[in-house]
Amino acid sequence: MKELSLLKDRLSKLRDIGDRIAYLKEIHELADEEPDLAEEVTKEYDLLKQELEDFQLQLLFNNEEDYQNAILEIHPGAGGTESQDWAEMLLKMYLRWAERRGYRVSVLDYQRGETAGIKSATLLIQGPYAYGYLKGEKGVHRLVRISPFDANRRRHTSFAAVGVLPEMKDVEVEIKPEDLKIETFRSSGAGGQHVNKTESAVRITHVPTGIVVVMRSERSQHQNRENAMRVLKARLYDYYRRRQEEKLKELAGPKSSIEWGHQIRSYVLYPYKLVKDHRTGYQTSNAEAVLDGELDEFIKSYLFWKSEN
Repeated sequence: MKELSLLKDRLSKLRDIGDRIAYLKEIHELADEEPDLAEEVTKEYDLLKQELEDFQLQLLFNNEEDYQNAILEIHPGAGGTESQDWAEMLLKMYLRWAERRGYRVSVLDYQRGETAGIKSATLLIQGPYAYGYLKGEKGVHRLVRISPFDANRRRHTSFAAVGVLPEMKDVEVEIKPEDLKIETFRSSGAGGQHVNKTESAVRITHVPTGIVVVMRSERSQHQNRENAMRVLKARLYDYYRRRQEEKLKELAGPKSSIEWGHQIRSYVLYPYKLVKDHRTGYQTSNAEAVLDGELDEFIKSYLFWKSEN
């Protein structure tokens, strides 16, 4: 039924695009006689072009998880304040991207750094194809800039890791109560007196796999536990899926090179401005726009590159 619903939705969009192409042709022909229609032709063309590009991308989404909401995690690399500040810049970038697409964002976990930036953050991004669009963001992101925390104004390189998981609401992941170690503790750092004085933070360890999830943002221990189980379910789904893929690769033959842990994208703010994706080769000199959430061209180039490889 879900597959049928998806196909009906795609067919409906295709028919709508066909109707709009016919309408565009009509007003384009009329614009020769009525110049006032020229502006409407341009506006309709731009809207239709964007809709066609989005539809073309959606046709690349063939896995069940592509249609799901996305759980996005950000962790700074080594480097203390520098990397923590970079992690917060990435957090703002993804929040602005989600806002541009009209997605709903919930902050499941947020741990502020001591001086600046963040130690970690976990977002739930809800909307059609959220995981499908964001799955290519998974990996290490590198920043080169003049450090605002260095009195000598030296150039620094910082790293942060982004993780992206599908929120598999409709998929059964077996989690046995006896396999869980659940601990509560007082949340530290910013969050108000109530958070600091009560054991609202929750740490859940899945003993068989060693996966640990910590949630501390909410004042309610119940809410933190619910969010932790949501993330644990997504991580377990990803864990078992990757194990299955590894088994299939072993049966298929020698392992290919593993890119996990290598930087996928570099953001250079000094001595020149450039953002480059090292997988696809796509790049732009408008680094400020990218950090302000204009990620669509990087996402498109990754999805088309992935479909060809």
